[in-house]
Amino acid sequence: MTSMLFRWLCLLGLSLGVLIGYVITRSNLPAPVPSSALRGYMRITTDKTQQFLDMHCNHCALVSSSGQMLGAGVGAEIDLNGCVIRMNNAPTLGYEKDVGGRTSVRVVSHTSVPLLLKNEHFYFRHSANTTYVFWGPERNMRQDGKGPIFNILLRVAKKYPNARIYTVTREKIQYCDNVFQKETGKNRMKTGAFLSTGFFTMVLALDMCDSIHVYGMIDENYCSLANHSVVPYHYYEKHRINECRMYKAHEHMKRGGHRFITEKAIYAKWALHHKIDFKHPSWTL
Repeated sequence: MTSMLFRWLCLLGLSLGVLIGYVITRSNLPAPVPSSALRGYMRITTDKTQQFLDMHCNHCALVSSSGQMLGAGVGAEIDLNGCVIRMNNAPTLGYEKDVGGRTSVRVVSHTSVPLLLKNEHFYFRHSANTTYVFWGPERNMRQDGKGPIFNILLRVAKKYPNARIYTVTREKIQYCDNVFQKETGKNRMKTGAFLSTGFFTMVLALDMCDSIHVYGMIDENYCSLANHSVVPYHYYEKHRINECRMYKAHEHMKRGGHRFITEKAIYAKWALHHKIDFKHPSWTL
């Protein structure tokens, strides 16, 4: 009887040891990633935990920074969408009638980071409901301490811990390069081009939105029309180079340009298979 009791106590102790070990192991595992998380976009945090962007909208407004938005008068319509996506430092203050006032997501190029830092209190504290998604080449966004732009954003994340600051992952950047090559038959790097912020914004919108309403974006043929309107490249920079001149210059740059016109042709293809519509001006697909 005593030996049976001893064996029973040994088995109980062994079982408790296994159970405790399991609990400890589970507590050390990373938190499960939500099924809706977008793994191409990782939050910049000081504790180095992996937090992917978990965001979904039924209806999104993707607002171009184009001068086409001047006089559009669609601000109220834009703000009715579940999510409003803007690019870089495109302002709303003073332009609400045309571009709306809400900003759910702002996709920002590595080259535009200094522009946001000029008014960092507004962007990262006052606009606390906005999610920021930054993209850039590996040399600027590497996370081993040698990425200058990533280091700046890490400091911003420390200073404004409530700010939602994400970066496009290296894998997602490569994915976008592969998509460009698949759609055009051209290697993006060999052509000497950089994908535009608009391209990354459109890819993000496809990832997080059921339907996308694009405002102020011209199609690939617009600038070749004899009667096309002449508008500034950005609606908030009225005395700078006009949009079509900028697009044509970049399309033929041998190195360092964006292929704006080529990208518009890609979006037209995507619109045939996804819920994407274009307004002000409208597109014929």
